[in-house]
This record gives sequence, structure tokens and C-alpha cells, in this order.
Amino acid sequence: MRQRKPETYQGIVGESIVRDYDEMQRGLRDRGLLQIEETIGLGITGGAALEIGPGPGYLGLEWLKRTPGSRLFWLEISEDMRRLAEENAETYGLKERIVMTIGDATKKIPFDDDYFDGVFTDGSMHEWSDPLTVFNEIERVLKPNASFHVGDLKRNTNPLIAFMMGMKANKVMKAGLRSSIDAAYTRNEVISLLKSSNLKDFTVRENPFGLSIRGKKMK
Repeated sequence: MRQRKPETYQGIVGESIVRDYDEMQRGLRDRGLLQIEETIGLGITGGAALEIGPGPGYLGLEWLKRTPGSRLFWLEISEDMRRLAEENAETYGLKERIVMTIGDATKKIPFDDDYFDGVFTDGSMHEWSDPLTVFNEIERVLKPNASFHVGDLKRNTNPLIAFMMGMKANKVMKAGLRSSIDAAYTRNEVISLLKSSNLKDFTVRENPFGLSIRGKKMK
């Protein structure tokens, strides 16, 4: 297994690459490849939910479409991504149901204890400088018995699968996908982190494209 190579701890920045990433994420949305069903299937279906690292926002926006009456709180580290996500929220007509906060989850999630009915994120974990702190913060801000879902790439992705994932991406995004896979964790590494965290009810599932981490805050 090759050594993990950190990619970035500042999120995706720069107007050109942000727009390229937006195009790639739109393609995943249109092909039904965002992890919406996994999130909703865990019972994250209403109330106030937190999405860490929403990027262009498509996962959270699609979640809002399927959960009438819910509210979504975005925590994004990149100012460039914040602007783009807010543009997309306006296009969806859902901006009034979203609260955007700029911040770094690896330092502190800026909300009170027991605040959220659910927490989810997809594709951001490999950019966390301190994933153990984020897992502990997720546990802190969740209400008792509320669920979380963390999806991400995995470092041991089959090269053929990685090629297929990047088929529709441009040259810059293909290079970015490779570096993101190199920065991702393996299932065993994530399990080791979670065992050291305050989250005690969790499972880590592996699929051809990455990892699905799910669980609840114990009462």
C-alpha cells in the first residue's frame, strides 16, 4: 500500500479550478452518483442538518429538495467555493433554507453541543488536516441518537475504477482526482481513527469508489 500524500488543507481555491470542479460535480449529480440515498437512508430526513465541505453544494441541495421543511447549515473552508455554492443555491431556489458559515472543521465546528439532527459530508475527509478532531466535533454537535454520514475516496481504489471515475473530467480534474485518491484513507486507517474518537456507534463500508462511514451519536 502506497504512503498517503496530503493534498490540501485549504479546500479548493481559484476561480478556474472551482468552476471545473463545479462542472464535474454537476456531472456526478446528473448521473445519480451523489450519496443522497445513503444519507436519507440513515434517517437524516429533516430538522437542521450540517454539511461539512459542501463544495458547489449539489449534495446538500438535492437533500433539501427531498426533505421539505428542513434547514441546511454549510461549513466551508474555501471562500471561492462559498460564492459558487451560494450561486447554485440561488439557482435551485433554496437559498432561504441554507445558512453558510466559513470555517475549518478541523479546529472547531462553530455550533453548540447537541445542535444538529444529522451531519453529512462527501469528498472532504481526505482534505482534513486533523480527522480525529472532526470526528469528535461531529459527535459533539449531533443531538443524541442523531446520525452522521461521511463519504470519501479511498487510497486503494482500483486503477481501472479510478480511470472510469475521471473519464468525463478535463485534464486538470483528472490530475486532481489522482491527487485526491493519493490523499485518501483506507478502511483500516479510518476504523483506527474512529476507535480513538468519541463516536462509539459506527460502521465503515468499502465500495469500488470509496468509503462510506455511518453511525449515530449514542444517548
